[in-house]
Amino acid sequence: MSDYNAEDVRNIALVGHAGSGKTTLVEALLAATGVISAPGSIERGTTVCDHDALEKELRHSLDVAITSCSSQGKHINLIDTPGAPDFLGRAISALAAVETAVIIINAQAGIEPVAQRMMKAADRRSLCRLIVIDQIDGPETDLASLTEQIRESFGSECLPINLPADGGQRVVDCFFQPSGGATDFSSVEEAHAQIIDQVVEVDEELMELYLEQGQELKPEQLHDAFEEALREAHLIPICYVSGQTGVGIPELLNILVRLMPNPAEGNPPPFMKGEGAKMTPVQVAPDPSLHAIAHVFKVVNDPFRGKLGVFRIHQGRIATDSQLFVGDARKPFKVNHLFRLHGAEQIEVTEGVPGDILAVARVEDIHFDAVLHDSHEEDQFHLKSIECPVPLFGLAINPIKRGDEQKLTDALHKLQAEDPCLHIEHNASANETVMRGLGEQHLRVLLKRLAEQFHVEVDTKPPSIPYRETISAPAEGHHRHKKQTGGAGQFGEVYLRIEPLERGGGFEFVDATVGGSIPGQFIPSIEKGIRQVLDEGAIAGFPMQDVRVSVYDGKHHPVDSKDIAFVTAGRKAFLDAVDKARAIVLEPIVKIRIAAQSQAMGDLAGDLSGRRGHINGSESRSDGRVIIDGEVPLAELEGYESRLKSMTGGNGTYNIELSHYEPVPGNIQKQLRDAFERVED
Repeated sequence: MSDYNAEDVRNIALVGHAGSGKTTLVEALLAATGVISAPGSIERGTTVCDHDALEKELRHSLDVAITSCSSQGKHINLIDTPGAPDFLGRAISALAAVETAVIIINAQAGIEPVAQRMMKAADRRSLCRLIVIDQIDGPETDLASLTEQIRESFGSECLPINLPADGGQRVVDCFFQPSGGATDFSSVEEAHAQIIDQVVEVDEELMELYLEQGQELKPEQLHDAFEEALREAHLIPICYVSGQTGVGIPELLNILVRLMPNPAEGNPPPFMKGEGAKMTPVQVAPDPSLHAIAHVFKVVNDPFRGKLGVFRIHQGRIATDSQLFVGDARKPFKVNHLFRLHGAEQIEVTEGVPGDILAVARVEDIHFDAVLHDSHEEDQFHLKSIECPVPLFGLAINPIKRGDEQKLTDALHKLQAEDPCLHIEHNASANETVMRGLGEQHLRVLLKRLAEQFHVEVDTKPPSIPYRETISAPAEGHHRHKKQTGGAGQFGEVYLRIEPLERGGGFEFVDATVGGSIPGQFIPSIEKGIRQVLDEGAIAGFPMQDVRVSVYDGKHHPVDSKDIAFVTAGRKAFLDAVDKARAIVLEPIVKIRIAAQSQAMGDLAGDLSGRRGHINGSESRSDGRVIIDGEVPLAELEGYESRLKSMTGGNGTYNIELSHYEPVPGNIQKQLRDAFERVED
C-alpha cells in the first residue's frame, strides 16, 4: 500500500522561459529533501530531468520530465517542463496533471514571453499559481522593480509571501511570521498585512474575525481561505529563491507543503462525458473508494522499453493486476507493472492513490489524452482539451533511401503520438508529406530523432502553405444522382443550402428535412459526401472551413436508393452550391514576436512591411533590446530566419502563432485557382 494518501499529495508543474532556472530549481529541491546527495549540473549533463542525450547536448529541456520528493510528510510530484517556445505544447499539456503551476522568472532576464503564455494557459485551466523569482543573488538585480513589473503584467493579486534580504543572500518569511528583520525592499510587516488583507477578502466570517483581532490570525485559521483565494486567482503569491546556491529553497518547500493545494483543495479537473452538443460536465473526486479514473498526459515510445503511458490518477486507486479500459474500449488491459518516474529512472510501485503520477509500459492502445478507468460507467469520459499552439512551421519530407516509405510512416506516427504539437499532413494535390511543428528548432529535433532513434534519413524542402477555402455568400445547391447498370440502380436526390460562418466557425451540418423526403439512414451519407469536398477543396484544392450546410429536401427510391447514391448526391449538390456562393481562398495570418537589439528596429519594421505585415506594438528593454509584436501572412515568412540573422548580426530571434485566416490578394487567388484547374484537367 501507499505510505501516504491523497491529502498528502502536492502536484506542481514548473513552467517558464528557457533559461529561467526550472531544471536547476528541481535539482535544488531534490537535494534539499535528500532524494539526491547533491544537485546535478546542466553544464555537465548530470541533472535528473534533462536525461535525454539531445537535452544534454543542447543544454535545455526538450520534453516534460517527472520526479518527486517528500517534505514534512507530504509527497510532492514535480513536473519540469521545457521553456523554449518551440516546445510550448509539451509544457502546456503537463498542466492537465497538476493543481499548481509554478511560474519561474529569472531575476536577470525579467518577464519573458513563455512565462506570459504559461501564466495565461494556467489561468485558462483554472490552476492555482505561484510565481518564483529565481537567481535573486545574481549581479545587477533589481527585485523591487521586477516585483512591480510582475504586478503590472499579471495583476495586483500577485503579492510577495516572503522577501529577499542581505542582497539576495537569504529570504525572510512574511506569512507565517508577522514580523521580521530588515529586507532588501518593503518590509515583513507590510508584506504580511497585504497578503492577509487579500486572503480574508474571500471569507466574510474571517473578515469579521480579522477586524476584531487585527493581524493576530494564525496560519491555521487562514488555511481554508488561503486555498479559496488561490482557486479564485484572488491571490498569486510571489517568492524568491536561488536554485543555484539554495537560497530560499527551505522557504519554498514550506510554501509548497503548507500552502499549495492537495487534489481535493484545487479546482476540480474539467471532466466531460459525451461529445458535441450532448457533452456534459461530470464530477470526479479524489476519493480512493470510487471507481478508478486517470488521464494520460504524456506518451513515450522507447525503442527498448516499448510505449510508456504517463498518467495522473484523479479518482480511485490503481494497483498492479488492476483491469483498466482505455477510453471506450470494450476490452480491458491488465496492469502488470506500475512505475513512479524519477527522470529516466522507472521505480516499480504496487499502488497509486488519487493525485499520484505513475506510468504503465507496453500497452499499445494507450495514447495521449486517453482516460483510463476500471468501469464501463465511465465510458465516454474525457478531460476537457487544453488549447495547445497551432503548429505552423512545416517541412515537406521524403525518405532518402528507396523502400523506407513505410518505415518513415511508422516513425512519424510514433513521434506524433508523443507530441501534441506535431501534425503530419499528406497534401494529395502536391503529393507531399508535411511535418508541422512550432518552430525550426522543434523540427530540427524531430529530424534528428528520425535519424538517430528510427534510422530514417529524409530529404526536406519548404512545404505548400496551408491555405483554406470558404464561401462569402449564401447559396443553394441541388443534384439528382441516377444510375442504371442493368440490375438494381442507384438513386438519390438532394437539395441543400449553404451559408458562411464567422472566421473560425468550422463546419456545421443541419438536417432540415421534413416528412421523410430523405430517410434518416441516408443523412450521414449526405454528410459524408459533403465532408469529402471539405477535405479536398472545391476551387483550389485546399480544405474548406467556416460553412454551414442545411439539407432541406430530396427524394429517394424504395429499391435503388443506397448510401453510395446519397454520398454522390450530397457531394455534387454541395459543389453546385459552392459554385454560386462566391468561394474564396484564405491564407493564414500569424502573430509574430521578434526580439533583437534596438538599433535593428528600422530594418525589421521595413522588412516586415515588405512582407505584407505590420507592427502592432513594440517594447524597449533595459538591456538595449527591443520586442516587436506584429502580424504577417505565413506565406511571406519563407527564408525569414536567415534574413533575420542578416539584419541582426545573428542576435535576433522570433516565434509565431496562428492569429486568423483572411482572403489572399486577388492575384494570388487567381494563381491558386488556375493551378488547381490545370491539375483537374
